[in-house]
Amino acid sequence: MASPFFPSPNTSTGTSSNKLSLLGLRPPTSDLLNLAARQRAVRTSVTTRPRPAVVSPAIVPFEPVETKHSSGDSKLAAWTSIRQERWDGELAVEGDVPLWLNGTYLRNGPGMWNIDDYDFRHLFDGYATLVRVNFEHGRVVASHRQVQSEAYKAAMKNRRLCYREFSECPKPASFFSYVGELASLFSGASLTDNSNTGVVMLGDGRVVCLTETIKGSIQIDPDTLETVGRFVYEDNLGGLIHSAHPIVTDSEFLTLLPDLLRPGYLVVRMEPGSNERKVIGRVNCRGGPAPGWVHSFAATDRYVVVPEMPLRYCVQNLLRAEPTPLYKFEWHPESGSYMHVMSKATGNIVASVEVPPFVTFHFINAYEEVDEDGRVTGIIADCCEHNADARILELLRLQNLKSFAGLNVLPDARVGRFRIPLDGSPRGELYSALNPEEHGRGMDMCSINPAYLGKKYRYAYACGAKRPCNFPNTLTKVDLVEKKAKNWHEEGAVPSEPFFVARPGATEEDDGVVISIISDKNGEGYALVLDGSSFEEVARAKFPYGLPYGLHGCWVPK
Repeated sequence: MASPFFPSPNTSTGTSSNKLSLLGLRPPTSDLLNLAARQRAVRTSVTTRPRPAVVSPAIVPFEPVETKHSSGDSKLAAWTSIRQERWDGELAVEGDVPLWLNGTYLRNGPGMWNIDDYDFRHLFDGYATLVRVNFEHGRVVASHRQVQSEAYKAAMKNRRLCYREFSECPKPASFFSYVGELASLFSGASLTDNSNTGVVMLGDGRVVCLTETIKGSIQIDPDTLETVGRFVYEDNLGGLIHSAHPIVTDSEFLTLLPDLLRPGYLVVRMEPGSNERKVIGRVNCRGGPAPGWVHSFAATDRYVVVPEMPLRYCVQNLLRAEPTPLYKFEWHPESGSYMHVMSKATGNIVASVEVPPFVTFHFINAYEEVDEDGRVTGIIADCCEHNADARILELLRLQNLKSFAGLNVLPDARVGRFRIPLDGSPRGELYSALNPEEHGRGMDMCSINPAYLGKKYRYAYACGAKRPCNFPNTLTKVDLVEKKAKNWHEEGAVPSEPFFVARPGATEEDDGVVISIISDKNGEGYALVLDGSSFEEVARAKFPYGLPYGLHGCWVPK
């Protein structure tokens, strides 16, 4: 969920002008100024070293650091920076880890939110911290490392911010240095490569950390967590941004490349073992001065579902030295909200429908509706939808997260279900897939059984809410058939994304475990293992310290 920026050609070869020309773009003196003018006209309101030896069963010592919150709680670690750059050790286990659970859970997230005495503003600004939890025959060994991005290394060397993050940008020494910084922004040189959003295992086994800047694709070693180097896309598509969440299977890697100058999205595919993205097709935006934000999207076996929401990228806000209420975006409800469906085989748009306004970070899944004769009649696409309320971005300021005063300030959210007809109808539907009270009107950070990706499914796992709260504070299992939810909650705990791992040989969709890393109210932390069916706790493996809140993870089988 880090910095979104406008497309520009790949910065690996050629001059800035040559790079822009690869996409048919010109330097900012023309098109970008025209784009900014269009936005002003329609705006209505309102980003390898060898592996250290693992000590077993002892814990590698760490240096405890007391951190103060404005709420007076000095123990909760969820919103404070990681206490040291790296750590390895075996975890003490309470309960019984299933013996079949053999492999590694990796979690990525923004784990360092300060440089000396300078505190970052937003959850999405922090430098990436990778956490590794390895399960083998009931034992649990863990480690963490900072991802060695250029942004992180420059900050540690110079003791100051050196690249543009989600809401942060380097402080210019003068007006002329600011002008120079803007010039580097257009070429992509000043954009962050801080890959603090997700981590995925490609079909060929390579593991890559990602964020919304393309240069922030960084390959890591899943066994040591060492940074291997930048994952370079070897094609001529260029671009500076893409969806932070690609759709990755054993056979393909799908992502979206937003285009701010000719508002739309390129849908691209990359095969396992390749670094070359190939264009499937293009979606032209139907409304607004710029594309809607595409942090994630959905796909079925045959189709790619491209959302176009009224929370749209904004060049003017990108150029500012200080953040606006919606950061790099603007809210344009008058521009309309749309869902587009593209055929993977042909690149043709088979449906483009208007839907009610929506705000979502994360899509859950999508599948095809078929009639009695097996013909596809529509697409169902589910997401964590925030009731078209863009205030969720501002809520994620660290000051808000640290200063919880017991008030119920978390905006409502739901499982938003889109139905997109394929009969040429101009409108689609958006409704709640179940009563949001089932999960406390909180819904985000979702996962499913990966075997059901793009197929009709029943269960989703996400973070919900036990109110009052200012942030999702439960784990929830949603049953989309019975329209019920089971919830796990521990007072004062902040859970990260629940990640489902299927039991080998399982035939039932929920036969497996759910893994989440928890920061609790006592300054401690642990890896939690829940039974995927009953949603009851089966084990917890305790860290010697509380970890900062993290975002998304992946599973690397043994």
